[in-house]
Amino acid sequence: MSALTGRTALVTGGGTGLGAAIATALVQEGCRVVVVGRREAPLRALTDELGAPAHAETCDVSDPDSVTSLAARLSDEDISIVINNAGVAGPVSPLVDVSPEEWDDVFGVNVRGTFLICRAFLPGMIRRGSGDIINIASVSGKRPLTARTPYCASKMAVIGLTSTLAFEVGEHGISVNSLSPGPVESARMERNFRLEAERTGTDPETARVAFAGRSALGRLVDPDEVARSVVAMLGMPGMTGADVDLSAGMVA
Repeated sequence: MSALTGRTALVTGGGTGLGAAIATALVQEGCRVVVVGRREAPLRALTDELGAPAHAETCDVSDPDSVTSLAARLSDEDISIVINNAGVAGPVSPLVDVSPEEWDDVFGVNVRGTFLICRAFLPGMIRRGSGDIINIASVSGKRPLTARTPYCASKMAVIGLTSTLAFEVGEHGISVNSLSPGPVESARMERNFRLEAERTGTDPETARVAFAGRSALGRLVDPDEVARSVVAMLGMPGMTGADVDLSAGMVA
């Protein structure tokens, strides 16, 4: 029996990609998982696949009213694990071509959303005197990435939020860490490779090879590797305020 058996986890951005992989891994470890996202269809598809341990809830994490409503609907749930995975990639453009609206959209989901979810579910953890929060950041928050300023800046903000919050809530027995994957095999990365190819006048496969070649292992990370890392981090009770790199050595 896993040490996570019987615990209830909330995973944002959980309908597809990394979120779905993380939710699946947590169910396999014996957790009850509340899968949260903006689109109901992929959430329902995943929870139907995972069965009774999984429960779907729609929510826009960038909207305070939506998050407040989510917390109210889950008031009877003992949420002891929060995985802040919801995120948007934003534009692939030089900073001078990024609109304020594009900037705000990236920060609204990636940073504001992480803040709002933490603010909504921390009170219950504080009352119980225990809990785990893992914020999904990115290796892109720790190294230069041309034409991705909004995304990189937002992920560095998530890392800063993590380290500060860990010291705020540590006295209540709550651990707060971030996991920085990347680049991860996903539809989002395929989009980025396509846009990078358009920007540089090459092709998506050339963009992929060039990007993967920056890592020590010369490859992208698999979503299941990220999910297993989340499970492993939840099994390290002495770790808090840490940022864990999972990038095939992109920042080695």
